[in-house]
Amino acid sequence: MIRELLDRVAGIGMRMPSPAELGELAVALGLAALAAAIGVLVGRRLGAQIAGLWHRIAGEHINGIQARLCRITRYLTVALLLSPVPGGYAWHPPATLLLGVALGLAMALAVVEVLRGLGLPRLATWPMGAIAFTSLLSKTMGGLGVIEALLARIGFDIGTRRLSLLSLLTFLITVTIIYALVRVANRLLAQWIGRAKGLDPTQQLLGQKLASIAIVTAAFFVGIDLLGIDLTTFAVFSGAFGLAIGFGMQKTVGNLIAGIILLMDRSIKPGDVIVVGDSFGWVNKIGVRAVSVITRDGKEHLIPNENLMTQEVENWSYTDRNVRVRIAVTVAYGCNLELAQDLMLRAATESPRVLDTPQPNVWLTALGENGAAHEILVWISDPESGVGNVRSDVLNRLWKLFGEHGITVPAPRRDVRFSGGPEVGRR
Repeated sequence: MIRELLDRVAGIGMRMPSPAELGELAVALGLAALAAAIGVLVGRRLGAQIAGLWHRIAGEHINGIQARLCRITRYLTVALLLSPVPGGYAWHPPATLLLGVALGLAMALAVVEVLRGLGLPRLATWPMGAIAFTSLLSKTMGGLGVIEALLARIGFDIGTRRLSLLSLLTFLITVTIIYALVRVANRLLAQWIGRAKGLDPTQQLLGQKLASIAIVTAAFFVGIDLLGIDLTTFAVFSGAFGLAIGFGMQKTVGNLIAGIILLMDRSIKPGDVIVVGDSFGWVNKIGVRAVSVITRDGKEHLIPNENLMTQEVENWSYTDRNVRVRIAVTVAYGCNLELAQDLMLRAATESPRVLDTPQPNVWLTALGENGAAHEILVWISDPESGVGNVRSDVLNRLWKLFGEHGITVPAPRRDVRFSGGPEVGRR
């Protein structure tokens, strides 16, 4: 059939379509238009319902494909309606070609929409759509076997295996499909584990990481099996290759294991306020390789998981989120210390972030060179919002109260004395 069409286009035996062929072409065009109309209707009604169901199942994890479900439903409906038409009647070549183009185009657009919804780049989605279009068109015209044989002949042999265009296309299609399925499975499991009421956020994150590792591992072995790759053929150099990979990825594997241990013992959790070296902030995310810590300056520090296992870490919210803040204040000698201390307590109590329980306290820490040194002790429950702003607020309130009640803050003073008698005066 394909050869007959090519002969007609090339002018070999070219003739005007017969009335019967023109009638079939009109019928085929009408069927394609009817399928497209039904697809639009189904996409608007059923697609919206499927999008709502998908949102309830997957939540916010896969927003990209949810917005495309109406179009995906439309194209799949068209392809489903047209798929039995070419084989249900002995169509002439022009009508068969029209039906094949319509069927291939609908399936290609569906493939592109699905892959784009899963976040794959256009560089991968459009070739997959072209492959789907060509395959369905060739199958409709009865020439799929010819194309497969042609692709299989273009290639070369390596030992007992043959590398051809057909095997390359099979590899690309298999990898793309497995990658798409892995993304869907990872996001669905992340959503389901996140909704589990019996797990705290740390256990949910650990479950999501372990499920992701299991899915990727299973996908790897399934892909190897589908592609027919025999791993025993690599037995000669697999030991050396594995040893090289082991040394090269030692840090990566170490960080992965350290991250899993951190999630299992729950010593560091998302939302905790920690201090590691010069990095102070709250934990935003525990990843496979590093922990994301956001500082008060808005900077995001990526600290390798191994560092959190081997270095000393201050966790301000490990067992209790309450943190005590010390504020140093010195008043001049000669002031009423009891009044000054009452004003310090008042300034601390009126600060909005200071907790009532435990109560603020004021200690007289030293009778220094310039004045009486005090320390205001206050408690806060949101250290991720910063500590310096609490000190600033309390001191600002205290400055106003000291000014209203005549309490002074000492200024450094130095007495300089000269000795040497009248000789100094003569000079």
